[in-house]
Amino acid sequence: MTDDVLLLVEKCSHCLSYYDIGSGERLASIALPDFPHEFVIDSHQAYAYIGHYGVETSGHPGAGGTQILQVDIARRTLVRCIDIAPFNRLHGMQMDAQDRLYALSEDRAQLVVLDHPATDTAPRRAVSTGGIKSHLFALTRDGQTAYAMNLLSHTVTRIRPHDATVAPVACAPGEKPEGYALSGDEKTLYVSCRLSNTLCAIDTATMQVKDRAPSRDDPTRLYLYRDGRLVVTNYGERSLSVVDPATLRELAHVPMEARAIALSFHPSRPLAFVSQDNDLLGCLNMETLQFERWIATQREPDVSRVLSRFPARGGA
Repeated sequence: MTDDVLLLVEKCSHCLSYYDIGSGERLASIALPDFPHEFVIDSHQAYAYIGHYGVETSGHPGAGGTQILQVDIARRTLVRCIDIAPFNRLHGMQMDAQDRLYALSEDRAQLVVLDHPATDTAPRRAVSTGGIKSHLFALTRDGQTAYAMNLLSHTVTRIRPHDATVAPVACAPGEKPEGYALSGDEKTLYVSCRLSNTLCAIDTATMQVKDRAPSRDDPTRLYLYRDGRLVVTNYGERSLSVVDPATLRELAHVPMEARAIALSFHPSRPLAFVSQDNDLLGCLNMETLQFERWIATQREPDVSRVLSRFPARGGA
């Protein structure tokens, strides 16, 4: 067994890479179709499922990709490409507690579900988000409710992936909502609005904004740390903000030399791994809020995930 391996999508190097967290060494890279993006891992850490977005950013035109890329984590191989056309520009990806896979088509603004993603060859169901340019989404643990971030309609919509008879319910939190974090009790959805430069808290039962606060420039992504603090990536300002979820007030500010693209948390150690647009991955101590070191990556490090007690190649 090898401990603490980081899986990292390197979007502009068009691959999924494995990094040894201790040494920073890149252990392997799996070539993927151009511009892979968001990914999730099943509860057994057997497979990673990566959305083939197919264009560089949400601002780039093009039809994008229609495939979900299934990677065998232990064997470090691309097992297959699940083509779910006509659903395209696949971006947001989530799994529920039953390991059902949810993929969001940004272009069609529809959420598709694969009940058995290890073997399914097509979606089992699909529902409309009720928004335009649906980019990311939050998902409840049971998979019965999703909250879509709709970049062009400037809405957050509540949808029922398993019941298409329930109409989407919309909330207008601000302009260009993108980042999200669902509270542990799933009663509050925190959202960052990039053009409004605001953070807000939405009551998930009523879909009403119950609190709103100004943020720093271009708050792109939003993450909930296990101690309850929120971490915001301020793309325009090149910084991170640590925020109190009760008041949405900034508790700490972490300046950076480059833009933070995405981050993930270590499951047991007080570490966050921050992907930056200067092809570096920062290791941020969540207790001191200091970067301890940097890992050199390939082009455009993006979404990551830490696997502890990772099986050696080909092992069980």
